[in-house]
This record gives sequence, structure tokens and C-alpha cells, in this order.
Amino acid sequence: MAGPLTGVRVLEFAGSAPTAYAGTVLADLGADVVRVDRAPATAPAPDGGRAPENPLSRGRRSVALDLKSAEGVERALSLAEHADILVEGFRPGVADRLGIGPEAALARNPRLVYGRVSGWGQEGEWAGRAAHDLAVLALTGALDTDPVTGAPVPPPSAYLSSFAGGANVHVQGLLAALHARERSGRGQVVDTALADGAALIATLVHQWRAVPGNHTVTDAPHYALYRAADGRHLAVAAIEPRLYANLLDRLGLADAEGLPDRADPAAWPALRALIAGRFETRDREHWVKLFDAVDAGVAPVLTPAEAAEHHQLAARGAFVEIGDTLQPAPASRFAATPADAPGRAPLPGEHTEEVLAEWRA
Repeated sequence: MAGPLTGVRVLEFAGSAPTAYAGTVLADLGADVVRVDRAPATAPAPDGGRAPENPLSRGRRSVALDLKSAEGVERALSLAEHADILVEGFRPGVADRLGIGPEAALARNPRLVYGRVSGWGQEGEWAGRAAHDLAVLALTGALDTDPVTGAPVPPPSAYLSSFAGGANVHVQGLLAALHARERSGRGQVVDTALADGAALIATLVHQWRAVPGNHTVTDAPHYALYRAADGRHLAVAAIEPRLYANLLDRLGLADAEGLPDRADPAAWPALRALIAGRFETRDREHWVKLFDAVDAGVAPVLTPAEAAEHHQLAARGAFVEIGDTLQPAPASRFAATPADAPGRAPLPGEHTEEVLAEWRA
């Protein structure tokens, strides 16, 4: 592997989406990520081939261990002994009961950065509860009512707390601890809760409360989705006056008599209906071509396959095909230490003996 994390060994215990995503990010950065799958390993596909590629499993190797047996625990700890980072997403207390918790792992490897990511954290009455994205966002204030409309903010569709607030914040913590180890020579526990991360990424909500009027209105007609004549949609995010002026110009509304004032929330239903009526007169591709030449905060709502072919994302190489499966490419680009293209997802247990021999050599 190549990349800025070349030479860094990561031991990832399978079991949760945030840990899987964290492992993928670290692998994309060039780390040698080994996932511990449950033994016995899942059988190969019936036709002897491979299952469809999973972006949350790419770029790492897999060992299969029975963590309910003394031998499996010893093998796991022997791998932790030679790892730089360990990532587990068990519910609080589970790793300790299995014998692979921070105390046991750091005793074998004091330089280990031990990462644990959970829904609600290791403390508190809700520590052992399930933490699904919508509930986490609601509890942490991320779905607070819009200051103008009084309606709750619509929840995003991309598991914001699990991936952005959980996995990405966790990776930041792991890399910070790895950097601190270079000065101190010692590892530490990095404890990340989805709830903590969701609260952090909702900082903008707190800004709305602290600075009245300084916010993005989530129910405004100039910040909404619109349906075109062919049933496909476009997103309008014409927040700045310049973008809004370009939007009205391209829609033929710049000189419309009696145009509702967008600064008046009471006028929003009428303004939304007017804009919607214009978009519904032509198909999506007409509007795509019309707005592609001007900055009006307008973008088509694309499928993943369409997104990969869009000229802007294609110019960046934002998507790659791995095993005939389209998936997002690694996001950060490094001028001096470019990473390799992501590798295929392993079969569970595919590299057990190989990794045990290599890491413990």
C-alpha cells in the first residue's frame, strides 16, 4: 500500500458501520487494515465466486477468530501487540468481557492507540442502548426547529451521526493520538460517541441561536427541491443574493410583476408555487443545461451512476469501480504521498494465517 499512513497497522473488529467506515478511511489513506471477523467465517458465494463488492469492506485483509475462546482472544491480543491502532465498536463493556478491552490490549502494547466508538458513549444511563441516526440527531439538537419556520429540520439521508459524527470524528481522534504518541511514546484510549460527534457537527445550529438571522433556512423556496416535467428533480440552494438573482433570471422571473418577497416567510408559499410552476414546464436536462453556464446554486438530483458521469465529479475522479462495483473514491488527495487505488473487499477469514504469520514475525 502507498499513502500517508503507509506502515501504520490497524486492527479493526467487525461489527458496526462506524468502525467499518473508519477502517475504510484508514485503508484509503494507506494503512494496513486487518479486520477481525467472527469465526467460523462466512462461507463463500454458492457459485464459488465473490459476493458483490462492499465499499465499507474495501482495502483491508480479514482474519477469522472465535473471540469466545481463549485461543481466539490470545490471537487477537497477539495482533494488538503489533498494531498501531485498534478500533472496536462493541456496546460498552462487551470488549472488556471478551478480554480484548483497553486494559488487556494496552498491557500487551503500551504504544497502542485503542479506539472505541459507540452510540451514546461509555457512561450514562443510555450507554447500553441502541443508537440509530435519527434518535441521535434528535437528542443532540441537530434537528432543532428552524428559527423562521418553527418546523424541525428535515433529517439527512446519509446517516450523519454514524459516519460524520461517529466515524470521521473518531478517525480524527485516532490520528491525533497517533501524533501524540510520537512525542510521548505511549498510546491511549480514544473514546468517541456518535452523540458527541453529532452534537459537534451541529455547531451551526448553535450559531443560529447565538447570532439571530445568521442561518440557512431549511424550508425556504430558495433552498428546496423542485420537480421537473419528466418527474426528476433539481436542488435549489440560491442563498446569496447573487445566486438568487441568477435563479430568477434563468427562470424568467427577474421582471415578474408582483414577485413575492423572499425575505418575508409569509410570502414563501406563493414564491415556492411560482418557482415550482416554472420548473415543471421543462424536463430536468433542459434546466441542467440552462443552469450549467451560470452560478445560481442549482444542481440536478442525480443517482450514484449519474453522479459518476457528471463533468465536475468526473474531473475529480470522485468515483471508482472496484470489482465492477461503482463506489466513492478516497476523498483526500496527497501531492507527496499519493495513495494506491482501493483494493477489493476480502472474504471473511481470507487472510487469517497470512496475517498471523506476518504481523507476529
